[in-house]
Order: sequence, then structure tokens, then C-alpha cells
Amino acid sequence: GIAYRREARSTPRPLMIHLVTVDLTAPGVEVLVTPGSPGADNLEVVARTTAEFLQEFKLQLAINASFFFPFRENTPWDFSPRSGERANVLGQAISDGAIYSKPNGNWPALCLRDREAAIVASGLCPFGTQQAVAGSHILVSEGQAVKRKAQDKDNIEPYSRMAVGIDRSGQRLWLVAIDDKQPFYSEGVTLSELSQMMEQFGIQDALNLDGGGSTTLVIADPKGRAVALNAPMHVKLPMRQRPVANHLG
Repeated sequence: GIAYRREARSTPRPLMIHLVTVDLTAPGVEVLVTPGSPGADNLEVVARTTAEFLQEFKLQLAINASFFFPFRENTPWDFSPRSGERANVLGQAISDGAIYSKPNGNWPALCLRDREAAIVASGLCPFGTQQAVAGSHILVSEGQAVKRKAQDKDNIEPYSRMAVGIDRSGQRLWLVAIDDKQPFYSEGVTLSELSQMMEQFGIQDALNLDGGGSTTLVIADPKGRAVALNAPMHVKLPMRQRPVANHLG
């Protein structure tokens, strides 16, 4: 029920596109969002790398998910959060039916229940949602790429991206990762370029998740060890994974 391929492009600049499709109706396929752990410090979750999430919960595949705070990245030794430190998720977050981050209208959400997925522009998942993460922008709506102004601050420079999409039935899920800051390998895309790309893939609705140095796609090898399929770029070091607030596995 899970397929992976990667596609190299030379225009509009060198790009490596990582595509995962998930048949949510396939026997044995289930979805998990990082569980919350709210505490007296008013923080919601413990930060982990995507590889740590995959191994801790014995998953086959995982990506980074929601935007989060607090965040700092100054040097390879001066960054936050580190694995085990606490953070907050921006927008709706639900794991196994437990809501640990409230919806916010500025953060659309991917909502999953009963082997179906929906992308909700309001950010409020329907009652009974079992798993949910939030993103920053709707990329595709009803099969059409969402148009953006070229001067929008989030649409000026090419960037690493992580996006999710669904088909019309909500039973097929796309996970799309694109790397950047690596000349001749992959140099990222703008949000408009990403929207057009997701439309070209035939996706009905799509959502932009946390990108940049957070962008990570990992699978488990036959021994259960985490292997990165993309080339993460945390603290400007290739193949170093960023601890993030939550994930989708």
C-alpha cells in the first residue's frame, strides 16, 4: 500500500523530488502522528528527529509535519530544540484521537479518520478525527493550484518543502519532499512552483507542511534502522536531521 519514487528535474533549477503514495485502504496500512505530552510548562510535545520518531514507534516510513516553536538555529552547536527538549505545535494536532494542540484558522489541517483523509482550510478537524497535523498554506484546492502573488514573502525564494496531498476520494495520500541548498543536486522550489507541481501530479487537495531544514523523509531498513531518502540540511550540515515537534508516520 506504500510506493516511493524520486524524480530529478533540471528546470527551473536542479530539483530532486521525493514522492510517496499511500493507499489508506490497503490491509495493514495505518497512520500515526507523534503523541502529545502536555505538561505544567505549557509546552505540548517532546522534540525528536524524524528518524527517532520512526524507530521509537516501529514505523515503516515517516516525515516531519507541523510548524512549531520555540526555534533557534545559529550554528551547528547553537540550536533549539534538541532531541528531548519540549516544543509547541502551530495549529491542530491529534494523535490516536487525543487533541494536544488546538486548531487555528491561520493553519489549515490534514485530518485522518476511518482510512480517509481530508484537508481542512479552517484548521478545525471534524469530530472523530484520529490523526491530524497542520500546515501553512493550501497548495491545491479541488484540483486547481492556488495562485499566489510573486512578491509574497513565502513565495520569493526557492526552499526545501514538505507537502501532503489527497485524491478526490480521500483514500490516497501523497507525501512530497523537495531538497534545497545543494547546488547541482536540488535547489528548492517556491510555493507557486510547488502548487503547480502538486496539480500536475493529479492531486485534488494539497497542504504545505514545515520545510527548510525540517524537511525529512525516512524509511525503516530490514533491520528496523532509519534510512533517510532525501538529503536533510539542518544547521547547514548535509544529512543532519532537525529535531521537530511532530511527525506523520
